[in-house]
Amino acid sequence: MNLRKTLIAASIAALPLCLAATAEAGNPLFSAPVVATPAAANAILARLQAQRADEGLDGDHDYKVFAQHPGTDNTQILRADHTYKGVRVFGSNSVIVTNRNGDILSQSHSDRRAGLGSGAANKTLRGATAGFSVTPAISAQAAIDSVNKQTLLASATQVEPPSAELIVYPIVETVRKDYALNKPEAALNAVDVEDKVTGYELAYLVKTRTASGNKLVYRDTIVSANDGRQLAQWNALQTVVGTGYSQYNGTVPIQTTLSGSTYKMLDATRGTGGTFGGMAITNANHSSANSPSAGSIYTNSTNTWGDGQQYIAGGSTTNANGQTAAVNALWGLMNTYDAMNNALGWKSLDGNNTATYIAVHVDNNYDNAFYTDTCKCMYVGDGSSFYSLGSIDVIGHEMGHGVTAATSNLTYSGESGGLNESSSDINGEMVEAYARNGGTGSVIPAGNDWMMGKEISKSGTPLRWMWKPSKDGSSPDAWSSTIKNLDVHYSSGPNNRMFYFLSQGSNSSSSSEMYSSYLVKSPKAMTGIGNDKAYRIWFKANTTKFTSSTNYADARLKMIAAAQELYGVGSKEDIAVQRAYAAINVGADVDEPGSAVLAISSQPASLTVAPGASASFAVTATGGSAPYSYQWLRNGTAISGATSASYSFTAQSSDNGASFSVQIKDATNAMVTSNSATLTVATSSATERVTNGSFESGATGWSGTTGVIGTWSGQPAYDGSKNAWLGGNGSTATETLTQAVTIPSTATSATLSFALHIDTAETTTSSAYDKLVVSVKNSAGSTLGTLATYSNLNKASGYQTRSFSLLPYKGQSVTLSFVMTEDSSLQTSFVVDKVSVITQ
Repeated sequence: MNLRKTLIAASIAALPLCLAATAEAGNPLFSAPVVATPAAANAILARLQAQRADEGLDGDHDYKVFAQHPGTDNTQILRADHTYKGVRVFGSNSVIVTNRNGDILSQSHSDRRAGLGSGAANKTLRGATAGFSVTPAISAQAAIDSVNKQTLLASATQVEPPSAELIVYPIVETVRKDYALNKPEAALNAVDVEDKVTGYELAYLVKTRTASGNKLVYRDTIVSANDGRQLAQWNALQTVVGTGYSQYNGTVPIQTTLSGSTYKMLDATRGTGGTFGGMAITNANHSSANSPSAGSIYTNSTNTWGDGQQYIAGGSTTNANGQTAAVNALWGLMNTYDAMNNALGWKSLDGNNTATYIAVHVDNNYDNAFYTDTCKCMYVGDGSSFYSLGSIDVIGHEMGHGVTAATSNLTYSGESGGLNESSSDINGEMVEAYARNGGTGSVIPAGNDWMMGKEISKSGTPLRWMWKPSKDGSSPDAWSSTIKNLDVHYSSGPNNRMFYFLSQGSNSSSSSEMYSSYLVKSPKAMTGIGNDKAYRIWFKANTTKFTSSTNYADARLKMIAAAQELYGVGSKEDIAVQRAYAAINVGADVDEPGSAVLAISSQPASLTVAPGASASFAVTATGGSAPYSYQWLRNGTAISGATSASYSFTAQSSDNGASFSVQIKDATNAMVTSNSATLTVATSSATERVTNGSFESGATGWSGTTGVIGTWSGQPAYDGSKNAWLGGNGSTATETLTQAVTIPSTATSATLSFALHIDTAETTTSSAYDKLVVSVKNSAGSTLGTLATYSNLNKASGYQTRSFSLLPYKGQSVTLSFVMTEDSSLQTSFVVDKVSVITQ
């Protein structure tokens, strides 16, 4: 280190210079920044464009890159808006994960474009939107004038010039899923509803940045480009209301720069480029919040700064008392950078190590601190009702907005706005924990107070309580269908509580503020996983999976996926995420590993097959501690190699009367044995009643959605080369296959069997979103009996053979029916093969 240029200051004049401890070597979550090149982005865009036909999109659909940043495990993230005829579709975007060679590893979407154009994906709105025009009837200036006329005060002054972007605005309604149509409102869970696009309007996104008196008025407004109607509006100012001698942290070491004989609050070791070439603290020197000026970087003749006291209103902003606000800011900014960099490998706000700055002493007696993406910086007021707003958690909060703006860019209204605000609260609390424990190390330790803004409050009452948001009188503790109507500082409450539970766990006593009535599984007090793991999961989800329109239900799915990728499917961290969201009425609760007794929920069933046919037995275990191990038995003797949840083989006459059971053990070696199932191999005149059951003759014999029959490289056949691949769309769909068969009145047995493979992109372990219903119907289409319902919850590797008795229908001509329904996102494939009805 060249001590002539960069020094770490001692905070008391009598003390000698001291160097801060080097951060411990850890396991960074994120990759090092790489230079994003237009050629690399264009190559990825070309691959996305090549997929349009497969996704049912016509040539008017395209993509526009808006962000590139590091991902985890040596990956890179590219974020792209969806466009239609060159115009951005608001709230519709893709997150593309690539390796260092630019190969696409995975994609996630917030897809609100399918109802536009003439592609196959536009099934419900085709007549209305196939020719959707992107030619506005009013100008951008007219849209701005409309907003100014309707919403701005006469005394308002302009902070930044207004802007108007032409967009395609999806009209989104929150609707109940079919199974929840009759649920009482109070019983609704976040996963019972979904956002559905019901139409589109060409519009302008108008951004106005003004001030009225001592109050900043930042608004984003959606204005119809057809007639100037105001379609939506929300508050766009991201705020917390409300070395050196630090006011809140005592004596702290701060990184400064020596230039000649002058010390500057410029930290060139944290961040590069930006406005000042490094991380800096500047003196706004009471410039008006209506038009704030960052001012110049703080300088001093010595490397001792501040007096640790609240700023004296009207005093100098550059003497020791005035410097204290700058010390607060620099210590907070250093710890924000270090917490994310040392623990996660994330550099600065954008992950690309671009330097930022904080301007202190904005306005006079100003009771606010705010982040603005225009300068990618923060302004801090001195406070009047509050103390100086430069506490560690407030700075971590505001800079958290910068991380979100550079990554998921969660829209600052509705549920996504609440998640945006919660993400900043989470960042503030984790930065506080890091700083309180010395500001070094490669993990986020315990030690935060879980109260946002307590130190800036003159009464000691915080702005928000993470564990019990409702203590503020306005924030809810759990999700409800009306949460999207709240101010984002209140709709953030349930997610804050989720994160507290994820880290610290809950309490089983209903008298505790850490109790949740939604936790109904075992144990009633969920187990937390600590600050470090909880922060890693949240940060990974927000930066690599969330999109601008992610809501609570989507956040849960992507948090589960992040936990599973980091710690494994079924891990305690995976379970903790599910339970933490269940605690706020988002998704179903689950048992923790080892908390429920090992049991069998689905026993092997007896069956009858013809010689040479496949016989298959299956079992489902619950409870205990995963993973499970299996051992199938034939007449009480272990079958070599039969060690999975199902067992299939080709039956011979000699197998008639054999008994099959299975022993299951969990990770603790607890064991349970299933009931015995008897195999009957009928040797009398067996007749096959199904035509073309293996689909080798294409659609012959079958009716319905016969386009699902074919040879698929991604879904190999169980028998021969063809099968029926129902589902796999990843969008709302219904597909059917039917065939009529006759069961003789003289039949002594009639067995339906088929091979079924299920795979899914759904991550839930509790909700059946996509289904395959197997039933028997009469010639009029009325259901005589439902044989089985399978869903995304029944996913399994390979095929499993299913068998059912049709003897109750002897003497009748009936129709075998396979009906698949898929919801609006995340595919589930139901692959059917070797359908057989053997009668004796």
